[in-house]
Amino acid sequence: MDEAPPPDRAPLVQVIGLTMAFGDDVVQRDLQFDVRRGEVLAIMGPSGCGKSTLLRHMIGLQVPAAGQVLYGGQDLNECDDETLAELRRRFGVMFQSGALWSSMSVGENVMLPLRLFSRQRAAERRLRAQWKLALVGLADAFDLEPAELSGGMRKRAAIARALALDPELLYLDEPSSGLDPLSSARLDGLILNLRRNLGTTVVMVSHAIDSIFAVADRALYLDPQDKTMLALDAPDVLADHGPPRVREFLRRGSTPAPRP
Repeated sequence: MDEAPPPDRAPLVQVIGLTMAFGDDVVQRDLQFDVRRGEVLAIMGPSGCGKSTLLRHMIGLQVPAAGQVLYGGQDLNECDDETLAELRRRFGVMFQSGALWSSMSVGENVMLPLRLFSRQRAAERRLRAQWKLALVGLADAFDLEPAELSGGMRKRAAIARALALDPELLYLDEPSSGLDPLSSARLDGLILNLRRNLGTTVVMVSHAIDSIFAVADRALYLDPQDKTMLALDAPDVLADHGPPRVREFLRRGSTPAPRP
């Protein structure tokens, strides 16, 4: 098990009465939860239940049909563009595909947020990008092209870019998707190291049951039938005592594994 100290219980993000919809089609309704500082929170549920849609609402890319997303007490959908841009610099995002620019080297991809949002000189940006790549186990990848990386390496490079501005919060969309078991386990270990060594808060969208058990302090289950959240608790608690649908989801072909 991970031996990191218990996370601070003060919420970093608050989701209050959130309803997500596309026109009259409701995706999820009445979502109510928080993200605690220093924790790893997994958002889970069957395919199509709205996990990635919730992530986009939490980073301010989609406007709720109802409800609020508060970051540091500020409503992402009520603040002005300047305030929203400042808030977004305090969290990093890794999208499901990695979304690395193919026309840039790996190092240039990691330096991009620094070039856009910092006043660092070119040499400083390069040093910081090299450090971030070393942090995720890609110290020798700075001059490589994204096409030269394996799937797991692209995910880690995308995390390095998300960490470029030293965010206190990291959003990960399906970090284990498409990875072999060994690469997935390495990525789980990286997530735990970020939390343990940097104090990074992590919100992770995932359908990978083993990864959820390995890294998550708490897991939020989105139900596609009732179109709302059914449960929020530690994964092992949900596996033993959660609602039937949640227990079934967590127990399908998976055995809780020790944390990396």
